Amino acid sequence: MLVHICCSVDSHFFLQRLKEDFPDEKLTGFFYDPNIHPYSEYRLRLLDVQRSCKKLGVALVEGEYDYERWLAAVKGYELEPEKGARCEICFDRRFEVSAKMARKLGEKRMTTTLLVSPKKSWEQLLKTGRRFAKEYGVEFVPVDYRSGGGTQMQQQISKKERLYRQDYCGCLFGLVQQREQQGKPADELFSPLCGSVLPGSIEERLRMYEKRLELEEEGRGYRIVRQKFLNYRLKLGWVRQKKETLPSYILPYSTMKRRYTKGRVEEQSEGIGWFNREEIRLITLERYNEIAQSAYESVSELLYAPMPSETDLKVRESVGLGLWDLSPLIVLERIPEGNLEIFIESEIYPDVREKLVVL
Repeated sequence: MLVHICCSVDSHFFLQRLKEDFPDEKLTGFFYDPNIHPYSEYRLRLLDVQRSCKKLGVALVEGEYDYERWLAAVKGYELEPEKGARCEICFDRRFEVSAKMARKLGEKRMTTTLLVSPKKSWEQLLKTGRRFAKEYGVEFVPVDYRSGGGTQMQQQISKKERLYRQDYCGCLFGLVQQREQQGKPADELFSPLCGSVLPGSIEERLRMYEKRLELEEEGRGYRIVRQKFLNYRLKLGWVRQKKETLPSYILPYSTMKRRYTKGRVEEQSEGIGWFNREEIRLITLERYNEIAQSAYESVSELLYAPMPSETDLKVRESVGLGLWDLSPLIVLERIPEGNLEIFIESEIYPDVREKLVVL
């Protein structure tokens, strides 16, 4: 039986039940989720599914991440709510590809772990699964593992197995709608060109779960704990003088009340300049290098290969900006004389991140 897999939280419990109910059936997992965005989230979910299937002794096949085709398929349905028309198109795509894979592998039956998700429409899944299974000559197996306390048991197993519990379905459009309802930024979509790992980001979680696998292979104990913290995302920022944009690096937790201001440096000392607006401080690249123990030759180099965020926080503290200080701190090649224009659009918000504690 080919089992289409969407995520480990659904698949682990689902596969366990399938093994119990179909003891003579050889199960093959098929991870096919072109709707998941961004790609780092796709990699994270695949990583956890691989771990889960290995534990259960189930072979796993990875499908193509054809995200562009998925986008084309749901064009015009971007604003549909979850369980609406966009989800139906998404199911069509995943079921059709899964049915093709089942036939290619010589499987006579197919099913999907989507059936166990309480956030998915059972009727939609049943209708779509049967249609494409019939079209490609395989049997669709519509098992119901939600009822009879199944959902509660699934949650317990997920906790026990320490599976990655994502907090959105995976779809870009569903994510944006969900974050708007929560009044939070969709920070999953923030991905700096420099490739740096932002606090609380998917990339940070991916690194943590990769490290978790290493610990398990070494037989070392660990805990995954959740931590509340104040997160920060820089959306846009620049410094200009006489209409010319100066290379600038804006450190984390730099915020401005009105986003834009115009003024000049009132005084400077030892590579630090005090601006006369918005409590802004400017720091030379030379002073930054001294504090961060780095060797950047230009601000542009710093922009495209920055230090870890922890280092930037230490730099802030070293120039007198303490733990709760949200004053902007900006790195420039030198402290300029004359008028400057500064624009910073950023967001600070309560968030939760996962941390790996090695025992």
